[in-house]
Amino acid sequence: MRIAQVAPLFERVPPVAYGGTERVVAYLTEALVELGHDVTLFASGDSQTRARLVACAPRSLRLDTTCRDTMAPQIWQLEQVSRMAHRFDVIHFHTGFLHLPLTRHLAAPSLTTMHGRLDFDELGPMMGDFADSPFVSISNHQRRPYPAQNWSGTVYHGLPPRLMPFRASPHDYVAFVGRISPEKRLDRAIEIAKRAGLEVRVAAKIDAVDREYFDREIGPLMSQPHVRYLGEIGDEDKAVLLGGARALLFPIDWPEPFGMVVIEALSCGTPVLAWPEGSVPELLEHGVTGWIVDSIDAAVASVQQADAIDRRACRAAFERRFTAERMARDYLAVYKRLRESSRGCFEARTA
Repeated sequence: MRIAQVAPLFERVPPVAYGGTERVVAYLTEALVELGHDVTLFASGDSQTRARLVACAPRSLRLDTTCRDTMAPQIWQLEQVSRMAHRFDVIHFHTGFLHLPLTRHLAAPSLTTMHGRLDFDELGPMMGDFADSPFVSISNHQRRPYPAQNWSGTVYHGLPPRLMPFRASPHDYVAFVGRISPEKRLDRAIEIAKRAGLEVRVAAKIDAVDREYFDREIGPLMSQPHVRYLGEIGDEDKAVLLGGARALLFPIDWPEPFGMVVIEALSCGTPVLAWPEGSVPELLEHGVTGWIVDSIDAAVASVQQADAIDRRACRAAFERRFTAERMARDYLAVYKRLRESSRGCFEARTA
């Protein structure tokens, strides 16, 4: 198939460090190329891919200090997609909502993967007006606010199997990976580790919007002797961190659409301790690949029994459910249904 992938421009594909959506686009694009498809990636010019790259900005917008209006490159990206649309069997958008008005005028069928949360009231009028647009959810929980939307499927994220290699024997620490923000609840992770008598290694970025929260709530906790802050890290360091951890702590307090770090940990064979929010019950099997808990006491008790979890079972669950090839094949099935449906609509209009 001739497939267009349209990525956000704020991070390169794949991102240097943090960047969930762009990371997924990278894994999907490379897996589709590996399966023999003709893929064009619309992304920032510093992206690295085996697909055909259409550079829509010189570099990732987050790191480009010379770009004063980030909307301009995004609009230009959509114009380039529109001009080239006739070349593709399907166009796959990962760019939120900005492109939706364009999709009704493209010379190829398109779909949109929703990468964020959808439980905001202000989304209602827009989702209603685009009720006929094909969407893909990244978890079944994500789509709950709009069950009647035109969902083409749920496709879980996937990783290249060798990206986060399996490690049978961990060290004596737990890990926290992600953003330092109120909903990620690093404070819970620090308390769990303290009460379990374990070091917690924190690999996380602090966005400008969360700096005040960090200074007020988290900063004072980071000086404790059992807390080791690593900052924002890349894939190689993350593989070492997650592979060496007794467990990943994922004590979130929000409806997480998909926890990418959860499947990264499982790839390493590392069990995950998480609160039952958002997609967590879809990703973890309690007592097999980790623990789903709702209190600090239960979390401490679970982490202290980490040796009871078979790390090979964690890796096996990853290989069965969360590889990049599985993700690509699931999307291909959606693409083919969309293409056939589009042909049927065209034939009906011209009959």
